[in-house]
Amino acid sequence: MPIKSKIRTIPDHPKKGIMFRDITTLIKDPVGFRLVIDNFTQRYVKGDIDFDVVVGIESRGFIIGGALAYTLGKGFVPVRKSGKLPAETISHEYELEYGTDKIEIHKDAVSKGTKVLLVDDLLATGGTALAAATLIEKLGGVIAEMAFIVDLPDVGGSKRLREKGYKFYAQTEFEGD
Repeated sequence: MPIKSKIRTIPDHPKKGIMFRDITTLIKDPVGFRLVIDNFTQRYVKGDIDFDVVVGIESRGFIIGGALAYTLGKGFVPVRKSGKLPAETISHEYELEYGTDKIEIHKDAVSKGTKVLLVDDLLATGGTALAAATLIEKLGGVIAEMAFIVDLPDVGGSKRLREKGYKFYAQTEFEGD
């Protein structure tokens, strides 16, 4: 699968020592984008993972999550950076590999017992995914699985997710490079 070969690496972005994995080169390619969405669709259309709604994390999780929700016939819920959602929200501050950030979700976005497929482009430290899961669980939702295009196992996010008991799937990984 050429997914990994279509992801651009930008050294020292956003700061020295970070190898930024840029999926924009993957999703601008019609074959690459189709491969990503088809791979996720094939995984989740089987019904082995039971979920009610796709939740995508700003901003690249919107691209993947929105397309996936469409192909699976599910609704889509955005998790956004602070101050971007118009209705009443709850928020959670978390650590990034290069600082801190804060995300929000509408209070009425997920009901108690709603099973969620949480989608983002990349799993690094796991901070963003864990923060989004915290928001969903505060609302009474349940994480059925988390889905990513890329896992960076050396950064430790996949280990953190496993330690917290979350199931996740990544289409490819960049290990030690």
